[in-house]
Amino acid sequence: MNDNQPKFTPILLGSDINVYGMARSFHEAYGMKVKAWSSGKLAATRYTNIVDIETIPNFEDDNVFIETMRKKVEEYKNHPEPVILIACGDAYAELLSKYKDDLKETFIVPYIDYDLLEKLNHKDTFYQTAEEYDLPYPKTKIIDEEQFNNGDYQTLPFDYPIALKPANSVKWAEISFPGKKKAYTIQDEAELKRSLEQIYAHNYRDRIILQEFIPGDDSNMRVLNAYVDQDHQVKMMCLGHPLLEDPTPHSIGNYVAIIPEYNQALYERVQSFLEAIKFTGYANFDMKYDYRDGEFKFFEINLRQGRSSFYVTLNGYNLAEWVVKDYVTGELSSQPTTYANQAGNKHMLWLGVPEKVFKKYAVDNKDKDYALELIRQGRVGTTVFYDKDMGFKRFVLMKYMFHNYIGRFKKYFEENKGQNI
Repeated sequence: MNDNQPKFTPILLGSDINVYGMARSFHEAYGMKVKAWSSGKLAATRYTNIVDIETIPNFEDDNVFIETMRKKVEEYKNHPEPVILIACGDAYAELLSKYKDDLKETFIVPYIDYDLLEKLNHKDTFYQTAEEYDLPYPKTKIIDEEQFNNGDYQTLPFDYPIALKPANSVKWAEISFPGKKKAYTIQDEAELKRSLEQIYAHNYRDRIILQEFIPGDDSNMRVLNAYVDQDHQVKMMCLGHPLLEDPTPHSIGNYVAIIPEYNQALYERVQSFLEAIKFTGYANFDMKYDYRDGEFKFFEINLRQGRSSFYVTLNGYNLAEWVVKDYVTGELSSQPTTYANQAGNKHMLWLGVPEKVFKKYAVDNKDKDYALELIRQGRVGTTVFYDKDMGFKRFVLMKYMFHNYIGRFKKYFEENKGQNI
C-alpha cells in the first residue's frame, strides 16, 4: 500500500468464499492483508496470505457475538485508522444491524437499522415490502406450523410444481437433518406434506414460503449487486447473468457460472426500490426472468454481497472500493451512479467450477456460446485462484475443492437441475 492510499482497517466477519472474495478485492485495490473474525475456518480461506482469521467459538450466537464485540470496542476505541466491519453471511449481517448502536462509536458499520432488516431479511415480509414498492415477485402463499397442522397448506392459488423455502434463512441454517435442502421443488401435494412434516419435526419453527415455480433453466436467473451510500443513494449496480447453479441439495441456487449483463430498465427499478426504502450498504438480489409475462420476478434480497459476488470485482467494479470511498475518503457522495457492464469488450466470465463442468452441464444457448467465447479469449476468472496468493498448499486445496464439483454434478445434476428457486 503506497502513501497516497487511504488509511483504514477492514475486518470481515466469516471465513467462507464470500470472505475470500472481499479480502481479494481489498488486496487488489489497496495491496492490503485483512482481518476476519469467524466461528470457524472454511476451505476457501485456508492457507491464504491475504486474510488473518481469528476464530471465536460460537461467534454467530447472539450473546457470544455482543460480548466479544464489546471487548473489541475496547481494543479498537483508540485505533488510529477508521475500522470497517463487513459481514459476509446472513447471520453476521443481522447481528451487525442489531447491535449497530453499540458499535458505531468505534467501528464503521455500513448496515441498515434493525427494524428495516427484519422486514427485508425474512422472505415473507420482503414480499410485502416488494408489493408496496412495485417490485415483481412470484405468486406466494406463506404458512406456519399451525396452518400446516390444520391442513391450510393444501389450498394453493397456483399449480404444481411449486417452490418451498424457509422464510428465515438464518434460523434454517441453524438446523440439520438428512435430506435437508436449501430450497425444494415440490411436484404434488403428497410430496409437500412429507417435506413439511420433516421440516417441522426437526425444530424449524418459523414460517414457510410456498411459491409458484417460474419455468425455465438456470440461464433464466439473474443476480444483481448494489452499493448504497450512507445518504441512501445508489452508487453502483452490477447485473450478473448466471448460466449454471450448484445442484447439491444443501447448495441449490448457488451460482457457479456468471456472465455480466447490462439492463438499464432493471437497474432503474432496483435503484428506485433501494432509495425509497432508505437502504444503506451492500445489497444482493436474486431474480428469475418469467417469459410468460416478460418480467423479472424477485426471489429475495441479501443484505450483504453474495457468495458469488466476486464477479463484480472481476468485471472492473471492485467491491471493496465503494465502502472506502463512502466512509473513509468521502469522495463517493459526489460521484454519479455506476450502471455496470455497458462496455462488452470488458466483460469477464466468472466461474466457481472447473471449465469442463461448465461446458458439459450449462444449457446450450447463445449465452453459453458467449461464455465459451470469453473462455477462448482468456476472459475468465474465479474467486479463489488468485496469482498473488497461491502457495503450494492453497493451490492443492483449491484444485481439490474445484475437482469435487465433477462428482457433485455427476451425482445430483439430473435430479436437481432447473431448481432455481
